[in-house]
Amino acid sequence: MPFMQTLTALVLAAFAGYMGAWYFGALEGDFELLLFLATVVTAAYWLAERFYFLPRRRRAAQAVASTAAQRRAELDRLGIEKVDLDVEETQRKLLRQPWWLDWTAGLFPVIAVVFLLRSFLFEPFKIPSGSMIPTLLVGDLILVNKYTYGVRLPVVRTRLTQGTAPQRGDVMVFRYPPKPSLAYIKRVVGVPGDEVAYLNKRLTINGQPIKTAPLPDFFDADAMRYFPQFEEHLGARPHRMLNSPEAPAFVQGASQFAYRDNCRYSIEGVVCKVPAGHYFMMGDNRDNSLDSRYWGFVPEANIVGKAVLIWMNFSSLKRIGTFD
Repeated sequence: MPFMQTLTALVLAAFAGYMGAWYFGALEGDFELLLFLATVVTAAYWLAERFYFLPRRRRAAQAVASTAAQRRAELDRLGIEKVDLDVEETQRKLLRQPWWLDWTAGLFPVIAVVFLLRSFLFEPFKIPSGSMIPTLLVGDLILVNKYTYGVRLPVVRTRLTQGTAPQRGDVMVFRYPPKPSLAYIKRVVGVPGDEVAYLNKRLTINGQPIKTAPLPDFFDADAMRYFPQFEEHLGARPHRMLNSPEAPAFVQGASQFAYRDNCRYSIEGVVCKVPAGHYFMMGDNRDNSLDSRYWGFVPEANIVGKAVLIWMNFSSLKRIGTFD
């Protein structure tokens, strides 16, 4: 099958080229799209193998066996006993899957399982920055529940099930509104209809100050310094957050974003009214987090899922487990 070999080589080269360009920063990759395309392509090869190529190889092997049987009968009739023909070896060679099917159809079951798990159940993420310290540290590998907030079709992201709405205090992964190809993780602070005020380093929701209590200072091993740490009662369960008194309260460099008129900026901070179908997100490292104070609200369509577990941190195995 010279044509199929050439076609498969081109397809594999295209995937390898895409991944290489992504790795070296020549283009902005989309792993979800890449995995979807890999699933579709390998599924096509798997179906072709099952219903066309494999039956064809089996017919060829059966033809060899039939020809060998006829030849054996003819030789027996002529009284010739020794035959230099290994039928079984010939059949094994005919039935053997060629490399271009081994690297496509053979990978389909594994790729399909990964695609289904990642799209509809759990997706792994790596924490790239310190915006969620002390809850999540740089290098934490987390699992994100993809069905709590409703199951969505991959790539097109159409919601299939309603699920439950995000609650205040949830740690949520979402697509960064200014650049949806990037995944961000922050804490849900305001839900639709809330008025969120962050003034003079104090968080207020709908006019009610959020209760905080001081904790022992947090030592950031990367920065090699201690930061003031607090326990905040935002949702059903308290969480830790950092808040440095010496950092300025005002929001510097807020961009233009949808529903920006819902926000009022001042020297004290910001007050925002969360529009319907949107969420206000903040990092737990309040003075080192690029969040809704700067780039606005997260649309419901951008939600990826709820962060639920740290499954690995190669620098500190004791990090494994739940984090809130």
